[in-house]
Amino acid sequence: MTLSEQPSPAPSTATRPAAIEPGSIAAATYNAATYNDDLVTRSPQALAHRGKSVAPRKILVLGATSGIAEATCRLWAAGGHHLFLVARNSEKLDMVAADLRTRGAGSVQTAVADLDDTAGHHNLLTHAVNSLTGLDIAYLAHGILGDQHAAEEDFGHAAQILHTNFVAPVSLLTWLANFCAQRRSGTLAVLSSVAGDRGRKSNYLYGSSKAGLSAFLGGLRNRVDREGVTVLNIKPGPVKTAMTTGMKGSGKFADVDKVAQTIVSAIDKRRDTLYVPFQWQPIMFVIRHIPERIFKKLNL
Repeated sequence: MTLSEQPSPAPSTATRPAAIEPGSIAAATYNAATYNDDLVTRSPQALAHRGKSVAPRKILVLGATSGIAEATCRLWAAGGHHLFLVARNSEKLDMVAADLRTRGAGSVQTAVADLDDTAGHHNLLTHAVNSLTGLDIAYLAHGILGDQHAAEEDFGHAAQILHTNFVAPVSLLTWLANFCAQRRSGTLAVLSSVAGDRGRKSNYLYGSSKAGLSAFLGGLRNRVDREGVTVLNIKPGPVKTAMTTGMKGSGKFADVDKVAQTIVSAIDKRRDTLYVPFQWQPIMFVIRHIPERIFKKLNL
């Protein structure tokens, strides 16, 4: 997960995507240097995941170089699924894609894009679903922690956190939800955070962006569930990834591979909300119900 080096453009107005026929040419014209299509045929043995025969699925991963996304993709690759990966860092994206191919993915395709650029979402997503010739799962792992202290002093940084963690995902999910609703199928799995359950002085900018995202996901689910679309709100606690390296207490953070296994299981079961690890659900229940007159005096 990376912070855009340039100020993000104002969010564009999302529009309902036109129907896209499998295998058709995407409406977008892409520079050949920005994406790489490398279809790799795998053996039937690669289609077995943990001893169970699973039909290969078409999976779009947005923010594919994040630690949690990488770990999740490794499980999907072992199951022989077809992956389309999107990330901003081309060098790291190529490394992740190469690793997934060696693990047995049915196919791995990539696109380099700054997901903060909402104006480019329509073309990017159109290209992705055409390349996959459909879509079963969209997995959104795009986001940043940001710097709470810097955001307290500089509105520009605060706005960047809110744009990356809330505005950009809303743009992506609006397009994807409309696409899936038209076809009455699909799963939208989104990384939010337990930090969004209640604002705390240590990370209230990050937490507020995730609170907004969680509220959006709840409303979106209420709209599209009846259209056959599953919306999964994933709320991880602290997880051991490159993004959390050096944070206080990081040695006790959850193992990323175990978190990924739980996420894949929740997607398969068409869950609505997932706290991971599980103990964060009762922990956050208690935190949400601490009276404000007490909570405001706590150092959290």
